Amino acid sequence: MTTHLDNLDDAVELILRRIPGTLRIAGPLAIGKPHRLLNALYRRVEKDPSRPMQIYTALSLDPPTASSDLERRFLAPFAQRHFGDDFPALLYVQAMKRDALPAHIQVEEFYMQSGALLKSSQAQRAYTSLNYTQAAAGVAQRGANAILQKVAREPGPLQGKAPRLSLSCNNDTTQDTIDAIRALGLPRPLMVAEIDPELPWIGGTAAVEESFFDIVLTPPGPYPKLFALPRQPVSDADYAIGLYASALVRDGGTLQIGIGALADALSHALVLRHLDNEKYREVLRALDPELAHHPAVIASGGMDPFAIGLYGCSEMVNEGFKRLVEAGVIRRKVVDDEALMTRIVQGTANLGDLARLERDGEYLHGAFYLGSPAFYDWLRHLPDDQRRSIGMRRISEINQLYGGHESLERLQRSGSRFFNTCMMATALGDAVSDGLEDGRIVSGVGGQYNFVAMAHALEDARSVLMFRSQRGDGGKAESSVRWNYGHTTIPRHLRDLYVNEYGIADLLGQTDEDCVIAMAAITDARFQEPLLEKAKESKKLRLDFAAEAEWSRNTPQRLRDTLAPFRDDGTLPDYPLGSDFTEVEQRLVKALGWLKAETGTLPGKLRTIGSALFASGTRDAEALQRMALDRPASAGEWLYARLVSLALSKTGSRSAG
Repeated sequence: MTTHLDNLDDAVELILRRIPGTLRIAGPLAIGKPHRLLNALYRRVEKDPSRPMQIYTALSLDPPTASSDLERRFLAPFAQRHFGDDFPALLYVQAMKRDALPAHIQVEEFYMQSGALLKSSQAQRAYTSLNYTQAAAGVAQRGANAILQKVAREPGPLQGKAPRLSLSCNNDTTQDTIDAIRALGLPRPLMVAEIDPELPWIGGTAAVEESFFDIVLTPPGPYPKLFALPRQPVSDADYAIGLYASALVRDGGTLQIGIGALADALSHALVLRHLDNEKYREVLRALDPELAHHPAVIASGGMDPFAIGLYGCSEMVNEGFKRLVEAGVIRRKVVDDEALMTRIVQGTANLGDLARLERDGEYLHGAFYLGSPAFYDWLRHLPDDQRRSIGMRRISEINQLYGGHESLERLQRSGSRFFNTCMMATALGDAVSDGLEDGRIVSGVGGQYNFVAMAHALEDARSVLMFRSQRGDGGKAESSVRWNYGHTTIPRHLRDLYVNEYGIADLLGQTDEDCVIAMAAITDARFQEPLLEKAKESKKLRLDFAAEAEWSRNTPQRLRDTLAPFRDDGTLPDYPLGSDFTEVEQRLVKALGWLKAETGTLPGKLRTIGSALFASGTRDAEALQRMALDRPASAGEWLYARLVSLALSKTGSRSAG
């Protein structure tokens, strides 16, 4: 029988009674974690070494913290407004950041919040390297004896039926984990649900009966806000990458995208392609007059509006998909009926088939979702027809073909384009996406390998890895196209398409020499010659090879100049998917970003301070007031005010769009 509780401490007591000995707790990634319940459990166990606890999870989200006084002045008021004063930061994450987890508590994660735990020895030592599709089996092998998950309750009226619960934001691993535990002959874990009225309801396969859970906890309000990712500004480089990538998408195909500014830029470019094709082509011609004739665009993509539309199939549903649905780009429906899908693909579907496709079909499938407050609000208020068209599925269905329905999924996933991000790429086609060469993990492989492998398994699919051409700024700038690197996420035998702000490199089926040339062609001009010399030294490039003259155009300044008209006329706004910052904060985000880049080295810092001391011009009173620098009370605050004013004057302002 399901036990219903409304008190966190009572739930902890019951969990401890039901599970003797070591607690082996599994929790979903991202916002599916019941933060308040996990914190209550952590507080109780922390002081009791007789009750060891192991937590298996991923992506334990933690609000950002400032690393300097200037950052604090900006971040503290924003974080208070965006996350709320009562946001329950995870206590085990706070402890890991200080390497202060008690000896009897361990936390294993297979994916980390990007860069957040690089300095934590406890987190780095307990990282488990798994593809997303392996996570459920990994948790089962640990013998998890409890799964704690946040859920949504079905809204009424229900016409006499008992309300169901929705796994909502995390239908990814819970049911797969139960199946994996059962396959090992282990007892079914204690299933604990924490109901959160803030969590949007998603039906379909994400919905379960209350009896699916042993304990259903409905803690009293007020309910903290869901963790929301602040939407970041999209840079010139990001836009160029998104625009090039958008030309690799074929109408009637399938789309997978990640998260972050590159995904935002790609989503905006696809919407621009569909809704304002003339302007879209104008921007692409400015970037590369010959792009329409690029072999990869001809063979694998296109530049026309979407007459058929796309089917979204991605481990994460995010802000970009919201915009693509709203713009009518994501609208190609699929059904879980192989015979019907076969007729649709073959063009033999009758009117009845098409009517059923329209009635029962879904155009967006995901395994978890994560986004901004506006994104969550969109999910909460979807019209019924749109809500029925979005399905949250198991990760074993989304991230691979081999979950038992391969022939059906091949029919559904025609023309798949898998867009993911990497930090660096080698000239021979390796990708560095999740870790550093000293072994530390920045994030995790997540589903990237799954999607790359799927692209090679599907006949008409392509894997596209997007990356910025350089790392660091100013005197610390380094090329992101390396000859080699001491860590690899995607090996070169799985090389396919690479895209950065200087173009497209198609490495699929190419020789090593062809790969070197293609990657050098999209390398920043400052770093091309050393790369080519190393390739010659390593016998991968003929000795008489010389860089093409047009490669010299690969510079940040030329890119800025090329996109400036489209930035100014609003075609490429700073925040294409909306902003969580006020207009004043948007100005400050750019200014503080510029200031951080300019002061990254000692000479740069001295030069910038000198410029600030002698700069003249109108002060942005609103921005200085927002930073509490409008009335400096010390020499340090006076210097901060001068530096911020200089940065504001250098970066100007653009509308949010």
